[in-house]
Amino acid sequence: MVTRSRILYVEDDETLGFITSENLERKGYEVILCKDGESAYRLFKTESFDLCLFDVMLPKLDGFTLARLVRKENEEIPIIFISAKTLTEDKIEGLLLGADDYLVKPFNIEELTLKIEVFLRRSRVNKAESPESEIRIGSCTLDMGLLRLECGGIVKKLTFREAELISYFSRNRNKLLSREQILEAVWGGNDYFSGRSLDVFISRLRKYFQDDKLVSIENRHGLGYVFEVK
Repeated sequence: MVTRSRILYVEDDETLGFITSENLERKGYEVILCKDGESAYRLFKTESFDLCLFDVMLPKLDGFTLARLVRKENEEIPIIFISAKTLTEDKIEGLLLGADDYLVKPFNIEELTLKIEVFLRRSRVNKAESPESEIRIGSCTLDMGLLRLECGGIVKKLTFREAELISYFSRNRNKLLSREQILEAVWGGNDYFSGRSLDVFISRLRKYFQDDKLVSIENRHGLGYVFEVK
């Protein structure tokens, strides 16, 4: 018997919550729907989930705060925000909190399903990875199986997309990569939001490698980036 992936879905709009849950159930997922952030967090602490789907504007505990709490409990579980908030600042804040993606309402259920399956597939692959999944980068070590980066004895837990971006850079070290190449390979598309997301992730990766003199991410203005490893 195949175990269905469990999704913690938090949405206070009763109609949207019902319709989205029903559609995802038809796609083969087990969806646990909560109507506020507090009840969702209590449930998260007591049950096991494979992915989180959060609205941003929630009663009792907003989606951003909920994501912060979830990340303290589990740094690996994929988090996707679904929100009517369209400001770029809101989307960037979601990513900085450790979310893996941000979908704006109204959304297409097929697009949502595709995003969910991408992250669940990566999660299954990462869990199946062996210790040989370690990649040496300068004086740092990237472990794709455990989603962590170790530099100078300091271990940093990574989100799926952070690990995927570092891995992609590592496979193409010391090569000039255009923004379009990076976005297509890691984000699966090249739009305005993906481009802003890349900027956020580049800044984050630079902080991760800041103490490693052998690694740098160079911005070639108008051309792209070079992930330099000496």
